[in-house]
Amino acid sequence: MHDIVIIGAGPAGMTAAIYAARAGKSVLLLEAESYGGQITYSPRVENYPGVRQISGNALAAQLVDQTLDLGVETELAEVTGLEAVPGGFVVHSGEGDFSAKSVVIATGVKHRRLGLPGEEELAGVSYCAVCDGAFYKGQDVAVVGGGDTALQDALFLAGLCRSVTVVHRRQAFRGERRLLDQLRERENVSFRLDCVVDALEGDGELTGLTLRNVITGERESLPAAGLFVAVGQIPGNEAFAGVLALDESGYILAGEDCRTSLPGVFAAGDCRHKTVRQLTTAVGDGAVAALAACRWAENGE
Repeated sequence: MHDIVIIGAGPAGMTAAIYAARAGKSVLLLEAESYGGQITYSPRVENYPGVRQISGNALAAQLVDQTLDLGVETELAEVTGLEAVPGGFVVHSGEGDFSAKSVVIATGVKHRRLGLPGEEELAGVSYCAVCDGAFYKGQDVAVVGGGDTALQDALFLAGLCRSVTVVHRRQAFRGERRLLDQLRERENVSFRLDCVVDALEGDGELTGLTLRNVITGERESLPAAGLFVAVGQIPGNEAFAGVLALDESGYILAGEDCRTSLPGVFAAGDCRHKTVRQLTTAVGDGAVAALAACRWAENGE
């Protein structure tokens, strides 16, 4: 039995692992896909205190190295359930069961889909500009969304692609003004505001989008070899439904102390109910949850 099992190896989970390991606890870090979480999709991180600029991949790699250097055990496993047992907890996964005195959940969020026919089947639809942008070098692409991720994706793609069209359902953007100003300076970037993607065009491969103006109802066809979707995120807490209290959107109900409805289980980062989801708040949660989990592992409170 480990002192602490941490579910999710994004910034919150790895911060929790670092703090718990430095406190002398035996730590197992579980990750379903790849280490680093959502931050690996960011081409540039410019709002992390003390670091003027770094790529999301580079920051994630540094976190991984620091975590491993402290002797944290890691396992690639998709968690399917959580059970309270005498003396601790059992975390169920496709790779087996793992026991711990305390658990930190840092499962983060997943990309929200558009929900359009062909979205899963058509080649050319992506949720990660950093991962897939190079495939569309010199081509026409579109980005749908109005937050920081959409603006960052569009900036990144503007350096690779012939043209980038930003599609947003409103006039106003939620993202940082500085990012928007940088986009407006790019000659190969255009905007379709008050518009939504109504349909994906193409047979096997994406060739274009059908856009609809939400004010006038007018439709137009926009040629595009690639569509990068950045329309928000949803939590991945299905494994904990019925075990932990969740809000109506599926986020774990936990306060700033990261305590969940199940004593001994803590939630950190974007997976919990909160108003601000940023890199800095994720790592802050990781530290809070880890120290609380350490206390629980020591004396059950």
